[in-house]
Amino acid sequence: MSFFFKQIVIGIQLGSQYVLVALGLTLIFGILDISHFAHGHMYMIGAYLLYILMVLGGVNYWLALIICMAALAVAGVIVERVIYRPLQGSPSINSFIAAIGMILFLEALVRGIQPTSLNVPKPIDRTVTFLGITMEVQRLIVIAGAIIFIVLLQLFIKRTRLGTAIEAMAQDREGAALVGISVSRMSALTFAVATALAAAAAVLMAPVAYIAPEMGSVLVLKAFVIVVLGGLGSIKGAIFGGYLLGILEALAIAYISSAYKDVFAFGVLIIILAIRPTGLFGGREA
Repeated sequence: MSFFFKQIVIGIQLGSQYVLVALGLTLIFGILDISHFAHGHMYMIGAYLLYILMVLGGVNYWLALIICMAALAVAGVIVERVIYRPLQGSPSINSFIAAIGMILFLEALVRGIQPTSLNVPKPIDRTVTFLGITMEVQRLIVIAGAIIFIVLLQLFIKRTRLGTAIEAMAQDREGAALVGISVSRMSALTFAVATALAAAAAVLMAPVAYIAPEMGSVLVLKAFVIVVLGGLGSIKGAIFGGYLLGILEALAIAYISSAYKDVFAFGVLIIILAIRPTGLFGGREA
């Protein structure tokens, strides 16, 4: 029984990573109707930036977390301004092609500099035992960190004027513009928040995973699975879908085979959409 509960905890940890990345995609889709496939590679850049700061620069892990989130937030604004904004009003295929171009560029850039995988040291390299379950402290940090960022995001959306403006744009972009909300400003802010969340996920996960140029590719596909699974544009759907996928994936790895862990995500998507085409929480929200 302790083995089963340990897999549940591991699943929640996996789900924490998925949720933070999927929330960013949900925000971007909810505001801009852009399928930002390069989002996973922003996650990858965040992980490499952590390596540079911690391993090469000797920066404290928690300070590195703040720096990575701030740097990637700025990068998100640049991506929105330079790449996606000029494509507003054009066919959606143009944004898709731009995202693919970003993926190829970022992956080739990183692979050219550092082609092999890297590891980041754990800030707290020890384990704890509770109710017969032994876990690495870093895995618990991932879970706690994700919960904190989810709560902060919800408070930002529901309790601040900027968050309310984002929510209004998610509901009716044209109507929000008519009442004086700056579409341009909110679009940039959305990318900043979304990319900062991806950086947070990368920093939390890097000490218990590995860093490689291709690490964002499968992750972003799973994040899109979660976004569709939870319901396009639904924050609560992204949260529920992310944790659901993480737990199911951990159980599948433990009791079936790790060889099918990536295939499993897409199998779940097919089953859910066959039963409920609009996703578990169909409907757009912020």
